[in-house]
Amino acid sequence: MRKRTTIVPLLALLGLILPAPATAQPNGTVTSGQARFQILSPTLIRSEFAGDRAFENQATYNVVNRTFPRTAYSSRTENGWLVITTSAMTLRYRVGSGPFRADNLELKTGGTTASPWRRVVCATGQLCEAEDQHREGMLVAADHAGHTGWGFVAGFSYVNNGVTATVRATSAGRHRVVVKYANGQGGDGKHENRTLGLSVDGQAPRQITLPRTANWDDWQQVATDVDLSAGEHRISLTRGAADSGNVNVDSLALLTAGQAYPTARAVDDCRFGTSCEAENGAISGAAKIADEHAGFAGTGFVAELVGGTRLTQRVSSVPAAGTYPVVLRYANGVGGDGKHEPRTVFLNGQAITLPTTANWATWATTTAQISLPAGTSDLNVTCPDSGCHVNLDTVGVNNSVQHLALGGYRRSLDGYTGTSGDPKLYPGLMYRDGWYLLDDTGSALRNGTPRADKGAQPYQDGYVFGYGQDYKAALGDLATLTGGPKLLPRWAYGVWYSEYIDRTAADFRDRILPAFRQHGVPLDVLVVDTDFKGHNLWNGWRMDSSKFPDPQGFLDWAHSEGLRSTLNIHPSIQGDDPDFAQAQATAKGKLAKGNCANCYLFDWGDPDQLRAYVELHRKMPTDFWWLDWCCDGSGSSLRGVTPDTWINEQYSKMGAFAFSRGFGSLQAGGYSGSGPLPTGPWAEKRTTLHFTGDTSSTWGVLKGTIGYTSAEGVSTGMSNISHDIGGHNDTTGLRGSEQYLDNGQLRYTTKMPDDMYARWVQLGAFQPITRLHSNHSDRLPWQYGPAAQASATKFLNLRERLVPYLYTLAEQANRTGVPMVRPAWIEYPGSPEAYSTVDSQFLLGPDMLVAPITTPGDVGSTRVWFPPGQWTDYFTGQVYQGNTWATVSAGWDTMPVFLRSGGILVERTNNVTNDAQNPANELTVHVTAGAKGEFTLYEDKGKRTRLKQSGDILTVQSSTFAKRKWTVVVHESDGSTRTVQSSGRPVISLRAPR
Repeated sequence: MRKRTTIVPLLALLGLILPAPATAQPNGTVTSGQARFQILSPTLIRSEFAGDRAFENQATYNVVNRTFPRTAYSSRTENGWLVITTSAMTLRYRVGSGPFRADNLELKTGGTTASPWRRVVCATGQLCEAEDQHREGMLVAADHAGHTGWGFVAGFSYVNNGVTATVRATSAGRHRVVVKYANGQGGDGKHENRTLGLSVDGQAPRQITLPRTANWDDWQQVATDVDLSAGEHRISLTRGAADSGNVNVDSLALLTAGQAYPTARAVDDCRFGTSCEAENGAISGAAKIADEHAGFAGTGFVAELVGGTRLTQRVSSVPAAGTYPVVLRYANGVGGDGKHEPRTVFLNGQAITLPTTANWATWATTTAQISLPAGTSDLNVTCPDSGCHVNLDTVGVNNSVQHLALGGYRRSLDGYTGTSGDPKLYPGLMYRDGWYLLDDTGSALRNGTPRADKGAQPYQDGYVFGYGQDYKAALGDLATLTGGPKLLPRWAYGVWYSEYIDRTAADFRDRILPAFRQHGVPLDVLVVDTDFKGHNLWNGWRMDSSKFPDPQGFLDWAHSEGLRSTLNIHPSIQGDDPDFAQAQATAKGKLAKGNCANCYLFDWGDPDQLRAYVELHRKMPTDFWWLDWCCDGSGSSLRGVTPDTWINEQYSKMGAFAFSRGFGSLQAGGYSGSGPLPTGPWAEKRTTLHFTGDTSSTWGVLKGTIGYTSAEGVSTGMSNISHDIGGHNDTTGLRGSEQYLDNGQLRYTTKMPDDMYARWVQLGAFQPITRLHSNHSDRLPWQYGPAAQASATKFLNLRERLVPYLYTLAEQANRTGVPMVRPAWIEYPGSPEAYSTVDSQFLLGPDMLVAPITTPGDVGSTRVWFPPGQWTDYFTGQVYQGNTWATVSAGWDTMPVFLRSGGILVERTNNVTNDAQNPANELTVHVTAGAKGEFTLYEDKGKRTRLKQSGDILTVQSSTFAKRKWTVVVHESDGSTRTVQSSGRPVISLRAPR
């Protein structure tokens, strides 16, 4: 027995050290030692590495489903590599090589070779940039001087915020962990010594003190001793319950006695055959990482390349010594020396000329033939003494394809004016070279419980998408894996009225709704902004009885009029609020004082505080809630769960859906904070209608909105996106139609110019959500001149008529992952024009092309690219052939909207006051004469009506066909239209009368 108990642990230890042969299981899983691969679809493979071989099979907060249809694949081991091949991609892993990194895991898809995993391990004596390591609830910022790398980890403003670095002790013994930090005056107004917890391999943390620094640009170092065995370890800096946080951390280093703080940055390899980001290389001298010019790949580019600077990429896996093409992607605008001319860089000592580019946001490539030895070596970019005067974006080693993002997203567009450049977007799922890694390592389990700590054992969990140009397959994989975008109630796709201005129940009942009815404007949703609150107009928790004497009666009245209503919430509570004592008692005394005056904040990750928060809502009846965020600091201490996503899920349980910002947290970014958190946007779409925030009323914002909606949709899978139609903040000062009191002073609302208002409502009619909103500014048609009123009334009624079609697109999005509003390249990936027109036009579903006019004047025009096929102007009937361009003009009564030949558009035949009270008993179907196509109309309770056109015949398959009056509008090739009425039979002849 004694001998046996000795052998078994030894065998187990050997099992962790020695590579095991790859084994394939019948459920689409291939295991190779500590690595496991699950083949989920032809374009999606899960890659999981567990140093202890304890693989995770539970659903996570992001990944709720791994049950996919069985996928055909092959796996084999050759020359020491495990090779997995599907019909769309090949994944190679070097057997027994440890955790995934650039040199041991390779993806090939659609002609692209890539290294999906980047793993930076900081050996003793190397600089470990905090932004290269795992972050929990933290953003990377770059707004203070003196940092290294492309930024620093900012804030530690909430419990469990932290950064965890993977280090490698080159020998056993005593080491120093040195942290480079800044500690200026915090958001709490204090300038004092701060604390964090430091732990090694998941052990209990020790508290370290970070003395205050002169300001946020003053970086200092603090050190603590640790005893380590040789090998890899995890060092975490985390704000615990007893820590003050509120510091910035730039980097850290693991040092032995006497070692100085390093300048040599730890990096991962640049694998031969791939394109690598310049900012991920080792940079020396005055060079820095920047991101102020658009169009770059990755997180930024390398700038300030002067004499004495060096960019080093460690190239691995060169198959044999030889000369290979190296491709530099660069920008060469007007330099700091005032010159705009070809520049010179040295690549491993070889002079390379880089021609000029139009400006700093225009990127070009140049190729040089460079000798490289077999295996691993350094590729160095240096400058002449006079400097390079260029920006470097990527370095491709035997690869000319860049990993360029398509689309992108932000937590909010707050503060966007449209006059000082487009907002920076954060990449998501879609890339031009057709691959993406969804890193789920840090995600909590589905119930919000953090995954078990692995100690020193490495663990990685990521989903490799290899979709090539099959973008719909990628979105479908994402929807199956993480959940599809929520299908909202049908009324949510109608017309919303929202305005930040003091309203009462009597205002809505006696003035506003009657005006909608009088002027023939539909209305489905009433948004009640923050002024409805008693005690405190910002964060009160009862409805003001003088404004809403019967809250339930108000909601019942809204329902009786076919409306739904929402109430605005700001997530904090005043210490003198009548409900504070009970909330604090429910929270068991844990509500903490916030930075706002006499307000207390909620940690939604704490069950007691979450319960207290939810209970505050119960005295205010509504259909759903608008969590407005803005300037309060409530959040969540849950690890592995994005705070926005967590609280939005709770709101969806309290109402029809969450109406909120998404993808991050106020605590991590502040008001206007746009950065996403590392746990990603993947769960957000399951519960949330994304409110994009407070923009300005300008032509620039109107134009920017066109591209943003589709960009966010395809990069995250979010379909329900809501902008302030008309913008939030006034920019004109034009007097509006209403008076109101502001701190006892009489003020007037403002308004937009009539042309801007008309064009903005036109755009809104074709967005996922049409929500008229402003900050004390007119948004209603009858508040404008006759022509603008007529235009807005026409398009809001069109919006209401389109609800059956929009609801169908929303249901399709829920099933397929393809958002309602999408760029043309989703449908036409092989057309270059589909990528170049994303900022001026979009598709609403596959069959409707929308190109809004965004310039002032009574008549506007826009240049439209028509995708392959034939397209008919919805308003004028003019026909355009595909793969052509045309300049299309329109007055305020029309806009450029086109229907694809073969597409079928279904809308209500008549204008209605709202969707809820008006069954769709009369429908109009738009078709193109002689075309072939079909469309399945989705209706409540899962009912579907299938419409199929084959030339001159339209067939309607529906159990409710006889209960409806069907009208068919046939668009002819000469631009004319004719109307066909159904004869009461499901087969409708479309033949023109002779």
